[in-house]
Amino acid sequence: MASAESALERLCSELHEVSAHYLIGRDGTLWQLVDEEARAWHAGAGEWGGSGDLNSRSIGIELDNSGIVPFSHPLMTTLSLLLSNIRSRWDVPDHGILAHSDFAPSRKADPGRRFDWRGLARAGHGVWPILADGKGSPTETAFLEAAGRFGYPVGEGAEAVLGALRQRFRPWTRGRLDATDMAIALDLAARFPVDPVIRQA
Repeated sequence: MASAESALERLCSELHEVSAHYLIGRDGTLWQLVDEEARAWHAGAGEWGGSGDLNSRSIGIELDNSGIVPFSHPLMTTLSLLLSNIRSRWDVPDHGILAHSDFAPSRKADPGRRFDWRGLARAGHGVWPILADGKGSPTETAFLEAAGRFGYPVGEGAEAVLGALRQRFRPWTRGRLDATDMAIALDLAARFPVDPVIRQA
């Protein structure tokens, strides 16, 4: 949307059937639109950790950004404070803080390559990989197995999952699957594996 105000109008319109719990403007203004205990319609079709219906088990935060410019400092500061407040009320692990593109990689690309995931992780929210030297020539099968253990929807295919992982952890990398991609997936899978009970639900 062109502005936070236009996004606010869309999110509050019954015609568009889309909503979110929170909206943060680029100037740091915060709007709460839906009670945290209530379901919002922000996630759409997608899957994480082998389970769908993200709307029923997540809190949606929309951010005022065009996708082609860096996210503003006031916005990121408000986001970090909001996450701290939400996590004081709900059991949200670091690996439970997701991008739209993480759980719907074939359909969504937000928050985009300019979102500062590393900075957010340094502020205590989200994960960042600890990398060993990537070596060898990984296969798509091995990559998807590791990415799926972290939670990525492997049914979307290797290209979509690789795109989502790179958008978050290697935003300006292009080309074929490489050893660094594999090292990232293996690290995330080892440190933050999906609960097998959730995966079977």
